[in-house]
Amino acid sequence: MIIHHIDAFTAKPFSGNPAAVCLLTHPKVGTWMQDVARELNLSETAFLLRQSDGYNLRWFAPMAEVDLCGHATLASAHMLFETGGARRDEPIRFYTKSGLLTAGWRDGWIELDFPSTPAVKADPPAGLLDALGIEGPDYVGRNDSDYLIQVASEKIVRHLSPDYDVLKTVPARGVIVTSRSESDQFDFVSRFFCPSLGVPEDPVTGSAHCSLGPFWAERLGKTHLVAYQASPRGGIIKVHAGMERTYLSGEAVTVCTGELVV
Repeated sequence: MIIHHIDAFTAKPFSGNPAAVCLLTHPKVGTWMQDVARELNLSETAFLLRQSDGYNLRWFAPMAEVDLCGHATLASAHMLFETGGARRDEPIRFYTKSGLLTAGWRDGWIELDFPSTPAVKADPPAGLLDALGIEGPDYVGRNDSDYLIQVASEKIVRHLSPDYDVLKTVPARGVIVTSRSESDQFDFVSRFFCPSLGVPEDPVTGSAHCSLGPFWAERLGKTHLVAYQASPRGGIIKVHAGMERTYLSGEAVTVCTGELVV
């Protein structure tokens, strides 16, 4: 089986969010896939199995399987388009725990059709704001997976230094922190922390933008947005936000390809 190491939501190697993509030759049990993901130790490893009209797709972080992952889906589509596993003139169909997802080729960018996951205003759990070093947030919300926190400035977002041991105890997949962008190039910036999955800070998180898209569309009064995730690696996501579906567009680059021999 071939494994592809792909940097997603970037056009430059060694930036964006790295994902491993493994094209399975036959079905594998979840425990084996979890072992491979832990061994590779990237934020996500995607496992693809060919179906009659698309691919079964599962995502594993080093510590657990996840229900939705944007950057590993983007990496999977990139690999299929680049290797001839899919045609660029028709969308790829992925069957996942989050239902049917599609990926289409758009002039060098890949557009993902994902479910929207808007946040609802909520009180932060004890210790969350202290763990982030945030005082007086502009907004705290929660969806089924994550907390979403808006702060006053991009400077606050970029200079966060969380206490990851405390964040591990937060009853959520992860925590999104966001603000308006101070650059004319982007509409908003964010960072995403999910130490409970073995990923202290995720470099660029597509699934988080399924919540960020509706959030900022409402506040900025427009549905087409350009986002920057301000992790040390950084990455760009184009977001077309709706209440039911969110469309995420990004670029990707293959860094290396190898053979899984066990």
